[in-house]
Amino acid sequence: MQPLEAAHGIFDQLVTWRRDFHMYPEIGLETVRTAGVVADSLRKMGYTVQTGIAENGVVGLLENGEGAVVMNRVDMDALPILEAGDQPYASKNPGAMHACGHDAHTAMGLGIAKLMAENRDAWRGTLKLIFQPGEEGLHGAEIMVKEGVLENPRPQVALALHVWNQRPYGTILASPGPVMAAADEFRIVITGKGGHGALPHRTVDPVAIAALMITNLQTIVSRNIGALETAVLTVGYIHSGDAFNVIPATAEIGGTIRTYETEVRQRVLGRLGAIVEGTASMMGATAEVTFAPTTPALVNDPSVTALVREVVTEMLGKETLGDMRTMGSEDASFFQNEVPGCYIFVASGPEDYKDRPHHNPKFDIDERAMVNGVAVIVESLMRLMPVNGG
Repeated sequence: MQPLEAAHGIFDQLVTWRRDFHMYPEIGLETVRTAGVVADSLRKMGYTVQTGIAENGVVGLLENGEGAVVMNRVDMDALPILEAGDQPYASKNPGAMHACGHDAHTAMGLGIAKLMAENRDAWRGTLKLIFQPGEEGLHGAEIMVKEGVLENPRPQVALALHVWNQRPYGTILASPGPVMAAADEFRIVITGKGGHGALPHRTVDPVAIAALMITNLQTIVSRNIGALETAVLTVGYIHSGDAFNVIPATAEIGGTIRTYETEVRQRVLGRLGAIVEGTASMMGATAEVTFAPTTPALVNDPSVTALVREVVTEMLGKETLGDMRTMGSEDASFFQNEVPGCYIFVASGPEDYKDRPHHNPKFDIDERAMVNGVAVIVESLMRLMPVNGG
């Protein structure tokens, strides 16, 4: 089998799957319909199927003789976004949309399953396909790992992919080492003293304190993190008060921290806590800060990534291979913390890709990217599970 030719041969099926999932997006762990379609499809292809992991996760297992155990993971969930597109396959579930490409991931996962099942003479070993819900902040991968998805059998290598609208269709991005950042959520509650808006001197204004605190927090990256180190601190919301003439008693600030290195992460968390406490104390208020780790950094194994990069250059051409690091985060890191692997980005931007970024109501992809994604993963799987055992 030539995986690229074979992937071109199922292009219409990939589009059909992808558009069906796009029309019926499901959020978080509640991917009931999507999981049902996936499970039924895998059974028809000859896979042993397990369902109900992390509520609606699906695992397909295909044993094909002695050899390595290799997994491929895709995510299935959508986002709480009202779609703005007018395409015939636009979301039929108001307020939910596949605005990050997980519909294409699920379609590619089924395409990979189909080609691997139909070409068992080209590989030996055990293929473990993981279809994950709850990637968008619902800890789906972490839950699946805790529920034992990596056991019975335990994979030796993990592969995963993501469509990438930041680049126009045609390239594959695969880099060794850290490729996506660890993510932490922070929440700060400032307690002051409320009062009349005309008498601020009799209050301890948490709104003014929040403004000062936000400004001070921006000095962490600019003054505490080295120029050759990497960190992002973003304040995503501030909530306080509900009347124009009342100084409220409390204010709440929330945001995210993104880092690659553990030492840098600890430094950012430490400085954030110190700034929050010091600013509040200076202004006569109190403040409490809490942290909620979301995902660890996603790190690609050098040897697995070298194999995937070789596949890309040989199959699609040297000019199609690119490198990638982003401060975005991905909970595939929970799998790759346990199993060495490679996470690739499949450039999927249509001609107007700059107007269709991820998490945008107008998001859409160049569907030809699915052919590249399926072909690269299938060829990589076959090289990781060769007929002669390597």
